[in-house]
Amino acid sequence: MIPPMLAGFFLGASLIIAIGAQNAFILRQGLLGQHVFVLCLICSLSDALLITVGVAGLGTLIAQSPVLITLVTVGGALFLYAYASKALRRAMRPDTLQAANEGKSDLKAAVLACLAFTFLNPHVYLDTVLLVGSLSSAYSGAGRWFYAAGASLASFVWFFGLGYGARLLQPFFASPRAWRVLDTVIAVVMAALASGLLARLV
Repeated sequence: MIPPMLAGFFLGASLIIAIGAQNAFILRQGLLGQHVFVLCLICSLSDALLITVGVAGLGTLIAQSPVLITLVTVGGALFLYAYASKALRRAMRPDTLQAANEGKSDLKAAVLACLAFTFLNPHVYLDTVLLVGSLSSAYSGAGRWFYAAGASLASFVWFFGLGYGARLLQPFFASPRAWRVLDTVIAVVMAALASGLLARLV
């Protein structure tokens, strides 16, 4: 069952390795060294859960619920705008940019933000539930679940690699200017994603 697992892995990797809300959040937390394991685990398990739901055939039900998709889209856009504003405020306050000077963030707040980035993003449903779920139909029996396992494994590899690999960039981010640039980029990405979500409703 190696072929379907590899196919699922490469599909999952192609979908997840892109600039997005989740990745930007995990990158920043990785640079700060705050709650990295828990947050990476939440992102990975969430993807695995949604992929399993899609392969099980529930993706069709979500696709047939335009009201649900609209609610998630609007909620996700509002959340992304709020986080973009927060990132922009950080970028405008140099005294708060250095990781060494930042206090340990609250775990509960970090977990809630991580869950919001995951489940208030309509793209995660399109990618995991609908796309992976529909493409898994090319395989039968156990092959579908090996396909799902491969896609889920890609999420684990990516998020943990991003979260812990961010530490390699810490010397560069010892400069307040680098943190200013990062938070500015995060603000722009979040605002662009939010605008893109709302544009889909027009």
